[in-house]
Amino acid sequence: MSEPEIHSQALDVADRIIETLKGRIMLGLPLGLGKAVRIADALYARAVADRSIRLDIFTALTLEPPGWSSDMERRFVEPLNQRLFGGYHPPAYARALRGDGLPGNVTVSEFFLQAGRWLDVPATQQAYISANYTHAAGYLFDRGVNCIAQLVARRGEGADARYSLACNSDTTLDLLPKLRASGRTFLLVGEVSSALPFMGGEAALAASEFRHVLDTPGAEPRLFAPPKEPVSDADHAIGIHAASLIRDGGTLQIGIGSLGDAVAAALVMRQRDPGLFAETLQRLDGGASAVPREIGRFDQGLYATSEMFVDGFAALYREGILKRRAADGALLHAGFFVGSEEFYAFLRDLPEAERDLFQMRPISFVNALYGDEAAKRRDRVHARFVNSAMMVTLLGDVVSDGLGTGRVVSGVGGQYNFVAQAFALDGARSIITLNAARRAHGESESRFLWNSDHTTIPRHLRDMVVTEYGVADLRGRSDRDCIAAMLSIADSRFQDRLAKEARDGKKVEAGFRLPEARRDNKAERISEALRPAKADGHCQAYPFGTSFTAEEQRLLPALALLRDRTSDPWSKASVVLSALETGGMNGRYDRELRRMGLEAPRTLSERLSRRVLRWALAQVDG
Repeated sequence: MSEPEIHSQALDVADRIIETLKGRIMLGLPLGLGKAVRIADALYARAVADRSIRLDIFTALTLEPPGWSSDMERRFVEPLNQRLFGGYHPPAYARALRGDGLPGNVTVSEFFLQAGRWLDVPATQQAYISANYTHAAGYLFDRGVNCIAQLVARRGEGADARYSLACNSDTTLDLLPKLRASGRTFLLVGEVSSALPFMGGEAALAASEFRHVLDTPGAEPRLFAPPKEPVSDADHAIGIHAASLIRDGGTLQIGIGSLGDAVAAALVMRQRDPGLFAETLQRLDGGASAVPREIGRFDQGLYATSEMFVDGFAALYREGILKRRAADGALLHAGFFVGSEEFYAFLRDLPEAERDLFQMRPISFVNALYGDEAAKRRDRVHARFVNSAMMVTLLGDVVSDGLGTGRVVSGVGGQYNFVAQAFALDGARSIITLNAARRAHGESESRFLWNSDHTTIPRHLRDMVVTEYGVADLRGRSDRDCIAAMLSIADSRFQDRLAKEARDGKKVEAGFRLPEARRDNKAERISEALRPAKADGHCQAYPFGTSFTAEEQRLLPALALLRDRTSDPWSKASVVLSALETGGMNGRYDRELRRMGLEAPRTLSERLSRRVLRWALAQVDG
């Protein structure tokens, strides 16, 4: 094959694709960051203008900046989006799905959704494809994919150039061999981003693999870089419990979000100060757990195999925790990444030899044991696969991707893959993490259920579950003992009701009662247990930094409080009355009010919003 055609206009790439494929495009766009958005937008624009063109898009995790549902949220989010996402534009198909809808000659199917963002978009819910991550490439092949449009990093020029799949080796590296062997006409097209780190190894492809490349130096869109979520006290407690299950010399997988950051932060504390880590664990657990724990430093270190290369792994590498090498010399194998600007800079700035310690591989390599299974088993010793859930049942079912109504919150992704590996590998464990309770519609709700209308991981694959209140080891246990273990890590406010449901279901004895030591599962106890660690600089809200300003960090919990307290008309009226009764605060929150554009209110509505926000900030400050 010859070197690719280089283009400076996305519409030129689209026209060449349409010409080659005769107007019938089954477009594969990688999950998350790796989408060639400008090429996809150009194809979409041509399809909108010419209804004889057929465009079917198969993708996952379409990334969008945060939205808002009230004027108060708009005041916070709009300037944030301008600062953090200015220059990034979500795909045109996403804007159409949220607006007037797609034209009849365009379809979009996703197998994983940005969590909670598409619950009320019927077209997306109807077109969702439920798939394990490792099956996605096969589904895409079966649907007749004939074009893959991928964001790439470039090194070199002309025929000697190499293009790295960088952030998304996942499904592309699984698809290419299938497509080559099939004899089909297909196009691999790239869109160059100079901000994207060049990842070597299997992710780096020869120029001849590509038919078309969009390369626009100085005019490239910004990479999507979401701000880190704050890590709560409950999250940190979960992280500490999970970190105590990870063996030195073992293998680690962690997921995205505040719980993933909490696990990484707890491992850092364990490495820096094992004594403080052990003391904090004892304060959290009170010696009530019979589950064996690990509290020492990482002398041998960890190796990571994780579908997502999260920011936390960079912190573990810097701390000398991520240092055990696989047989090929890598410290980490992953399928995709998306993270903060600092994370992208970390990877870009590493010397090439050091960056090559982090290898991007096909998702079939990371998420499954098939293919060179013996070598994978040798590398993946004492594996701990740490993933999060929305809810769990007392019998060990895990709900992670959707609701009982059938609507999809996110997707299965690789969660089942890692649970299956945990049972297939000697000495491996699956660790499901979640907060024991949540606030919804102004009320506290247990995340522990007696049963559920929807299940992601069935109870016959139950293993370990971790909340802020401890660890439930469920593998191989009877239903009765499983229920007792789960109740012991549930929020105390809901334990009696849940125990009654278990008794009514004849799954525990009539006189069943939890030991008193497990009936003090309250948020206040967790905060008190973490106090010494916090005083020593651990268990912070943003353990690995944040893109939020100081004012935004103070506003976030206040806005969360208002969202919770104004979920219905009566509670909203109560908040307004309380705010009106609150006296002046002598400029205490002037900087926060300025950030929200409420420093000089001009209307009655703005004056009321100012008072309500000051009240919420005072409530959070205590």
